[in-house]
Amino acid sequence: MDVNLTLVLAVAAVACVAMLVATIVLFVKVLRTRALLREAGLPLSNRAAYWGALIYVVSPVDLLPDPVYLDDIGVLLLALRSLHTASAKAMGGPGRTRRQRTDA
Repeated sequence: MDVNLTLVLAVAAVACVAMLVATIVLFVKVLRTRALLREAGLPLSNRAAYWGALIYVVSPVDLLPDPVYLDDIGVLLLALRSLHTASAKAMGGPGRTRRQRTDA
């Protein structure tokens, strides 16, 4: 096998593994925001973003083929950003929990 082809395949494999790891990390972060959703009492539209992102990641239908996880990463990042923004608004500021808000 040609050395250049081996190098290209190795780089492609490393890129696929890196994208898969990033997708898994973001998926776990989205799962952990479930506690924020419950604590903040967010409306249904924001919960729909949460469930929509999770369903899209595990769904076999993708915008890009599965070895390319860029669409999954984008959907998860968008869901995380919208959920954190909505929970911060619901709790009265970024990074504050209801307990901290009532203690202040």
